[in-house]
Amino acid sequence: MSASSSSSAGSLPCMLCGRTEDCIEKYGEKKTYREHNLTLHYYCLLLSSGIWQRGNENEGIYGFLVSDIKKELSRAKKLKCCVCKGNGASIGCVFPRCKRGYHFPCGSEKECIFQFMDIFSSFCWEHRPVQKALSTQSKESSPCMICLENVDHVPSYHVLRGPCCKTSWYHRDCLQHQALSAGLFFFRCTVCSNRDVFQAEMLRMGIHIPERDASWELEENAFQELLVRHQRCDVSKCLCRDGRDYNIPESKWEIVRCQCCGSSGTHIACSSVEKNQTWECTECQSIISTPVKRSHPKSLNWSETLDNDGQPTPKCRRQSRTSKQVLLKQVQRHISDILRELKSQISHSAFTVKVQSKSVLNSSLRCFRKKSFSPWDSLQITCTNNKGKMENLSPSSYFKLLLDAVQNSYAFEGTERKNLSLNLNALNDDLYYEAGRMVAIALVHGGPAPSFFSPTLFYCLIYDSHLVQPMLEDVADPNVLQAILKIQSCHRISDLKAVTAQYYEYLENTGTLRLIQTVSDKSILVKNILTYHVIGRVQEPLERFKEGLRTLGILEKIQTYPTAFWSVLCMKPEKLSAKALADLFTISFHRSLRHDQQCNAVNVWEEYLEDTEDGATSVSLEDILSFATGIDTIPPAGFEPPPTILFHESHIFPATNKSTNSLELPGDCSYEDFRKKMDKAIHANKNRS
Repeated sequence: MSASSSSSAGSLPCMLCGRTEDCIEKYGEKKTYREHNLTLHYYCLLLSSGIWQRGNENEGIYGFLVSDIKKELSRAKKLKCCVCKGNGASIGCVFPRCKRGYHFPCGSEKECIFQFMDIFSSFCWEHRPVQKALSTQSKESSPCMICLENVDHVPSYHVLRGPCCKTSWYHRDCLQHQALSAGLFFFRCTVCSNRDVFQAEMLRMGIHIPERDASWELEENAFQELLVRHQRCDVSKCLCRDGRDYNIPESKWEIVRCQCCGSSGTHIACSSVEKNQTWECTECQSIISTPVKRSHPKSLNWSETLDNDGQPTPKCRRQSRTSKQVLLKQVQRHISDILRELKSQISHSAFTVKVQSKSVLNSSLRCFRKKSFSPWDSLQITCTNNKGKMENLSPSSYFKLLLDAVQNSYAFEGTERKNLSLNLNALNDDLYYEAGRMVAIALVHGGPAPSFFSPTLFYCLIYDSHLVQPMLEDVADPNVLQAILKIQSCHRISDLKAVTAQYYEYLENTGTLRLIQTVSDKSILVKNILTYHVIGRVQEPLERFKEGLRTLGILEKIQTYPTAFWSVLCMKPEKLSAKALADLFTISFHRSLRHDQQCNAVNVWEEYLEDTEDGATSVSLEDILSFATGIDTIPPAGFEPPPTILFHESHIFPATNKSTNSLELPGDCSYEDFRKKMDKAIHANKNRS
């Protein structure tokens, strides 16, 4: 729709609803199109039941052809509104056999719900979608997460509950106002910042989310004042003859700012500030020195954000990431339960993945890109080894090989904890998307835990990447690392300026160059370099990687249950125990074994596991698991098929079938004989591998 084709609606009524009000929040934009003799509210037109957008966005009015609009007006004139009893009821309830029709404003006042998505459905007050009330609530009411006024914990038309963190409650009007302001790209849960799940639920409940940028991003130079640094001496008696604004760096007339508020300044000579000494203004000093008798709100200490291994947990951001820490309130679920729920959707249709052991990644890519491949199918894997012999692999064995190849591909960089690299070949091959898809498929289909994500990469998946601050260990490029270390080692302003000049071309090209006025500016310079190198330059790879992770619903689950996925994406698997390994296997016996022989076989097996855990055998528990299944860790989703042991009557040599995760063991022999045979079989298996 061209701007020249419309003018101010003035007091003319909307030709669909008959009202003259011009409220964008309630009815959308109201415009008069004089060349077509039409005056319409945007929402009235958009939600009319008998019209479709058959034109492009720049055709007709908002993509609706003028001829179609006039036909809809003719149709609506024959329909009576069940609320106001007037003609022009162009909107009808989509519920089967419901014949209620109404104007958009009448429906809104009667608490109907209009869905601004898909086919723009409308539901009357009797058939509208509702949110289920939680069975238990810790409080009867709590503040609305937007206006902070009290709201009852009873879902209704005017009160909505956040779908992601379950503890956020909102007024409908507050949500609608924020959605119109934030737009599609910034409207999200105010507690946990979830966007996809939150937006889907709000659209279902009738919140209009316009597909545009946030209002504050559209205002030119809206935050320009934030770029201006305070450069004035504010002490009561300024000693500088050239005035309070006079500033000469690295002299006694250099202006330093208050380290607390940054909005007050002083000449070094005016406040007798020594070299490298910080300064606080009188107002901040009075706040710092005044004892506070009231209790402070309980805050999250940095030590509380670490797990037992000293690693930051995903419940909150690292201390240095942002001044406002966000505690992610979530329902705790075990990772195995989450993955089993996703796995239950896998169909019985089988797809055969044919790979080569010497090129697992490339041969897998060829299979995954076939039109006949679907991640929802059950997978059967055949592998051609280096000798040209084909063998069947269990999904867990195959995905261990695949994930090892993925993390060592040129899509990632780093040693143990990996970040996304910037590689043109990987971009051209769309390897970032495929890597994300492979990780998602591996998790659901019974692969081992990836365990190679860096904390920074993980935080970029669950938060807005622009809020994440990388760490020094995230830098894999030795040249960039050397530059950062040189900047950090500067203790004088002259040294810092010299190093900045040395790397001037790099800083300018990457947009990380900043004006250096004091030594303390080095921390911001380092932060800019880290943010650009680890996150800023890989935005396109990151988006493709996240798109791949959406396969089978994995990314949504990561954002909903970050604590559960932290353990499998970032942490090494827990060390196996004899009890865990014993509980893993389902035991059966050859029909010829007597009951006493069966009991002896189980006792010998469990004793062997306990001795292995104590280091009394020549193998490890991981070796035993690898001998039976092909991998040395228990997959987060569990093994498929579940591992089994069959005890034989004869003194057979231990045998394994990794494609079925099964062991065949001697069931009628002494412990010493059993131990020797197991050790020998496992060592032979390790040598073959």
